[in-house]
Amino acid sequence: MKNWKLIIGLVVIAIIVISILIINKKKLSANTSGGIDLTYYVTVEKVQKKNLETKLTLTGTIYANNDVNILSETSGKVIAVYAKVGDYKQANSVIVQVDDELRKAALMSAEANFEKAKKDFERFQKLYSEKSITEGQLDQAKVGLAMAETQYIVAKRQFEDTKIKTPISGYITARNVDVGTMLQGAPQPTFVANVVDLSRVKVKINFSEIDAATFKVGDQVKVTTDVYPNVVFNGRIESISNKADEAHTYPTEISIVNQSKNLLRAGMFARVELNSTKNRDVIVIPREALVGSVKNPQVYVVENNIAKLKNIVIGSESGIYVQVINGLNVGDIIVVNGQNNLEDNTKVEILNK
Repeated sequence: MKNWKLIIGLVVIAIIVISILIINKKKLSANTSGGIDLTYYVTVEKVQKKNLETKLTLTGTIYANNDVNILSETSGKVIAVYAKVGDYKQANSVIVQVDDELRKAALMSAEANFEKAKKDFERFQKLYSEKSITEGQLDQAKVGLAMAETQYIVAKRQFEDTKIKTPISGYITARNVDVGTMLQGAPQPTFVANVVDLSRVKVKINFSEIDAATFKVGDQVKVTTDVYPNVVFNGRIESISNKADEAHTYPTEISIVNQSKNLLRAGMFARVELNSTKNRDVIVIPREALVGSVKNPQVYVVENNIAKLKNIVIGSESGIYVQVINGLNVGDIIVVNGQNNLEDNTKVEILNK
């Protein structure tokens, strides 16, 4: 039913346009043969104000919310691997185990020394309260305790570093070690794995100067991809750089909450559609009313059945409408069909009164 209504509407418009052209052609022939005063038939619209919505579509690349390269903080041989590429791991999960026998022994020794130093210090405190030792001897016991505690902390950290963990929850996208691989610590640590957090993703795009001034952080956007052509993802502008790059564009990030069903992956291309309602309640006219080029737009304004050619200044465009910044007032009658045969100060007759 809707298709039939659309077809009928298009047929009616086509009949009106054809009728105007035929009538104007007959008038032109009559004028050529007999010098009759010409009147051209036109259709018109009244200039009015509308809320003009500006649409902008930009293509960008999807990036992970967090992308971490895991480096080895210890040296030694890998004795176990607990993750492969594609696995999802929770934060602090062990993904690689390095031989820890010597570091475990060092930790046990440091822990024993630390416990002994604590007991010695407690004993020296008691002796000092009984005036059995000097203050200097108590200070030496205190220093010994501090040194033992430091050694214990270092040994504990070195032992823990043999269990290489992921600092974030995410997917393993690369793993460069296997069982038997020898790892190096600082200053040239071995690259172990890469983990990406896809719970949220961000689309990086670039705004022009006008776009950067029009849109703001927090604006809602729609994102589509070729991978999921029928799925629209809701996003928001997370950041707009205050400094332009070498191409004089402003790097902008769009944040999207990822879906497990339609998972967006880092590296995919995405189209970001932005709507701006900045141009509210402005003078607009149909695009078809324009005469001449976009740089020098003109329209015919009908006054007392006389079509007068006027220069105008146009601004934003939205669908079939264009914003008029200067040259027209609300209520002006402009020609929208039949202007092709008109000249300035041509007599016209309005068909759609």
